[in-house]
Amino acid sequence: MSKQDLVELLKPFGQEHLVNYWDELSEEQRQHLTADIKEIDFAQMVKNFNQIKGEMNQTVQEFDEHMQPVPSELKGSFEKSTSELLKQYEVLGLKAIASNQVAVLLLAGGQGTRLGVNYPKGMYSVGLLSGKSLYQLQGERLVKLKQYADKLFPRESSSQANSSIPWYIMTSEHTQESTIDFFKKNNFFGLNGENVKFFEQFMLPCLTNDGKVILDQKSKISKAPDGNGGLYRALYKRNILDDMKKRGIKYIHVYCVDNILVKMADPIFIGFCLSKNANCAAKVVKKTEPDEKVGVICKVKDRFQVVEYSEISEKTRNLKLADGDLLYNAGNICNHFFDIDFLNELCSKHETELKHHVAHKKISFINEKGERVSPKANNGIKLEKFVFDVFPFSTSSWAKGNFAIWEVRREEEFSPLKNSDDCKKETPTTCRLDLYSQHVKWLKKAGAIVDSNEQIEVSPLVSNNGEELESLVQGKTLKGSLKLELDSSDNQAKFYESDKL
Repeated sequence: MSKQDLVELLKPFGQEHLVNYWDELSEEQRQHLTADIKEIDFAQMVKNFNQIKGEMNQTVQEFDEHMQPVPSELKGSFEKSTSELLKQYEVLGLKAIASNQVAVLLLAGGQGTRLGVNYPKGMYSVGLLSGKSLYQLQGERLVKLKQYADKLFPRESSSQANSSIPWYIMTSEHTQESTIDFFKKNNFFGLNGENVKFFEQFMLPCLTNDGKVILDQKSKISKAPDGNGGLYRALYKRNILDDMKKRGIKYIHVYCVDNILVKMADPIFIGFCLSKNANCAAKVVKKTEPDEKVGVICKVKDRFQVVEYSEISEKTRNLKLADGDLLYNAGNICNHFFDIDFLNELCSKHETELKHHVAHKKISFINEKGERVSPKANNGIKLEKFVFDVFPFSTSSWAKGNFAIWEVRREEEFSPLKNSDDCKKETPTTCRLDLYSQHVKWLKKAGAIVDSNEQIEVSPLVSNNGEELESLVQGKTLKGSLKLELDSSDNQAKFYESDKL
């Protein structure tokens, strides 16, 4: 396209400044800038900006007068369920897994910047005895879970050789290549590579506070990932939903990469959702302190959504039930269930209705003199969507089924990796110790004699969730730093001391 063609394209949207330096660019640079411009749907961008413009200078909205807790009939709790009910849920989930109806979807667009590394967070090792990365732990959990489901329900399981639970991984422009290389280098952690599908979320242009697209360089537009809620656009535009349907997938478990305790395709959660006829559901942990800065799931004007800590008044945050629990205690942990029909309808017909959120950022730009400036204060905005923005659609007239939430024990299922060890919470050390603590509990329950403070790691290939350990450890005394791992020579589970790992 010529400069004049581009001006005519940009002028209706007030973005002609993007070609201010056209005459200075080489042919290759002009092609790059043209490609950047053609990628943008300017009409949709202007519409998005106009929708969020009113929010930018507003004080925090408080939802108090419109909030209600999620109705009890749509809630479930691991803690409050009988062992018989939990078993019923687990059987439902395992049968769906054995029947190849369940897929897992990982949100893996983030870098490990806050951890002091420049590679994807999923490649990070928190310093376990095994040295395994988050990706490896999660991959091996999928391997073991499918083996376990197929063993218990052979009639439902696939006759296809090397069948594994499909694992869809949403990356970003910054993590795609290195993530794929890491998986290939590690042979997909024992999974069938054909069942591991990578797809990239989209990028959105960064804007000034008055809606002008920012130039990062004279030939390059400043862009940022569209948030984990960009999942829904990517599922449709990258043909991921079509791939799922071809495989016969009915249910999808979606989670974030940084939770070291995540239960992949958790059969109990899946089974609970099926029993509730859920089209959309969320795992939650109980919020016990009113000032814990976590969003809570509740009902607002008859629609379900996450309300952020900052959007609730102190008075409402402190409201309590008769048993002493907080009234609004369903803490969101980005761990979700979706029915494929719900996702297909939402992504194909309603994705553009999802609202954008504004993030004020310091964004480098080209000034009027043609110089690249790195500002010291926020000078622009990035637009993003959140994965939980679909919750309100679960009650739409077109949506079949219900919304539901499943409360789990925090110490068993939620230990996120957010910060380096310079901080006190959500660090490599806290994640590592939380995993050791969980594994020691499994071993104790299986009959081992072990001190609670021991550092012992159980490979997911030996046990995914504490199952099948009794024959290995019952009556045994375990001391020191140990790893229970499969011996590659005979595929038998064995303990190794830390200095022999």
